[in-house]
Amino acid sequence: MKAPLVALVLMPFWVTVHKSEEILQNKRGVNISKEETLNKSKRLTVQDSFSSEVEEEVERKDKGRQFYQRSLKILKHSKNKEDTEKAHHLLVKAAKMGDQKAMEQLASDMLFGNNVPQNVEAAVSLYEILADEGSHKGQTALGFLSSYGIGVEYSQSKALVYYTFASNGGNLISQMILGYRYWLGINVPRSCEAALIYYKKVADYIASKLEENEDKPVEKVKLMERSENLGFDTEILDWDVHQYYKFLAERGDTQIQVYLGQLHLFGRKGLERDHAKAFYYFLKAANAGNAHGMAFLGKMYLEGSATVPQSNIAALKYFRMAAEKGNSIGLWGLGLIYLRGKGLPRNHSEAFKYFHKAAEKGYAQAQFQLGLMYHNGSGVKRDYKLAFQYFYLASQNGQPLAVYHLAEMYATGMGAFRSCQNAVKLYRTVCELGRWSDKFLTAHFAYQTGNVDSSLVQYALLAEMGYEVAQCNSAHIMESENVKLLHQEQIYPLALLLWKRAANQGNIFARVKTGDYHFYGFGIKRDYLTAAVHYNLAANQQSAQAMFNLAYMYEYGLGIPKDIHLARRWYDLAAETSQDAFIPVFLAYIRLEVMHLFTDLQLLKQMGNWKLPDLDHMLRLHWDLIVMIVIVLLLILLISSRQN
Repeated sequence: MKAPLVALVLMPFWVTVHKSEEILQNKRGVNISKEETLNKSKRLTVQDSFSSEVEEEVERKDKGRQFYQRSLKILKHSKNKEDTEKAHHLLVKAAKMGDQKAMEQLASDMLFGNNVPQNVEAAVSLYEILADEGSHKGQTALGFLSSYGIGVEYSQSKALVYYTFASNGGNLISQMILGYRYWLGINVPRSCEAALIYYKKVADYIASKLEENEDKPVEKVKLMERSENLGFDTEILDWDVHQYYKFLAERGDTQIQVYLGQLHLFGRKGLERDHAKAFYYFLKAANAGNAHGMAFLGKMYLEGSATVPQSNIAALKYFRMAAEKGNSIGLWGLGLIYLRGKGLPRNHSEAFKYFHKAAEKGYAQAQFQLGLMYHNGSGVKRDYKLAFQYFYLASQNGQPLAVYHLAEMYATGMGAFRSCQNAVKLYRTVCELGRWSDKFLTAHFAYQTGNVDSSLVQYALLAEMGYEVAQCNSAHIMESENVKLLHQEQIYPLALLLWKRAANQGNIFARVKTGDYHFYGFGIKRDYLTAAVHYNLAANQQSAQAMFNLAYMYEYGLGIPKDIHLARRWYDLAAETSQDAFIPVFLAYIRLEVMHLFTDLQLLKQMGNWKLPDLDHMLRLHWDLIVMIVIVLLLILLISSRQN
């Protein structure tokens, strides 16, 4: 009975408390709703502000992209100084507006000195921003610069990290660099299979571009071995020679007309691609009855361009005219028309017949087409072995797509025994046809005009990608006294590294240079034994210089046992291998025999304190001077005797 009473007594208090709590909650609800309204309005204001900022950013980047496109358009259609400066100004504006492609292009121009003065420091700053934003081009550039210590700290480990990230982002240059490093085991475990994966990615892309457009490899000029006789076989056509060829072409020399036409058709020997000039020269040759001129006209009409409109009828006409004269390109062209059904009904049998006739004359494109027909079973029974044979023939004659298909067959074991080494070598050959190889020309022209640092950076990038010629050229430039990008203590170690890489790819000159560095102690501790090993390797590859150096080392016992008989033998081999070695060998023989004579006669015992080692040391240091004095004395005696 007490409990309900207590409840009744406490009821008014509880009701009062409950009501007061409800009132407080209502007040709080009003306050909360006011706060929510204020917060909501603030959020809407922030969102509106953010949206406007995003819109402004998008608009700014759109403007930047437009400036970038205008810059490219100007550079594509004009190369004069005013237009180049205008294009650069637009590029800078686009980069300031945050357009990534413009920033990449501007950084590249400043690094390599294209269209603007070279500025490595500014290029590095831009590349660092790009790399932070995930640009694979920025990452590749920083990897390259780190591998040489140009503008940044020298670090092979950082270079490898940058290359890996860029490769994962799809950068072809980084993939090619990693393929080269895994192939030779440069700062990574040597792995042919890993190299195969990287090289195949790049080769697949290059092959797809080659199918769209037939390109010729860019000339790779060796700076230290360039011939003075400029003509058909030189890498870059001299201006005077070009003018002379133009004169001969205008005088009616059909061979020169076809030659100049091909140079302009493919953009060879340092000449720009110009289809109008190519068509002009081919037409002159064709009108004079030259079968090659007719065939190339047919090719230009079949493919079509901005200058020469595509015409199956004209192509068929010129191909037939050339084929009637037995021209291999004309026969191939007729086969292509039948294969594709352009101007004539598609007929695989006729295509095969014409391809076979052209292939028998050694035309690489026809051999490649036969390989494709056998590989795919187009109009013939599929036969991988025959496909392999025709691809091999075409590859030996310089057909790049045939090289790619051979690599595919070696990589998969289709039509040939699987060989990772062969596949990598062939894929690598295809990869080296990429557009980045154009830097061989720009680097060469920069070197010719005295812009050594710009030339070095371009050659160094190609060297990092595994181009043997670029490795030699980079090392050669580093040895000159004109390089400002590198500190003095960096030059010899880096040059030695590049000579070694080129030597490992079979370059004899680089092998001798590697021996020289060890012999004289350039960039490394002097090591006669290692020098002798490198000279011996080069001598086995028929290097007269290496033979002479080995003979000298045997003569004085430098790093190897002293052996006069072996010294004579190596001197003889050097003279037999190269006519240029005859005079140095003759002088060395005189020195050798003089020392041998003094030793045999033992005259030195009667000369007091004068000892054989002293004479040996004097002859070694001044033997050429002594021999010249002896020759001059002999000439004086001869002249005086004749006068008497």
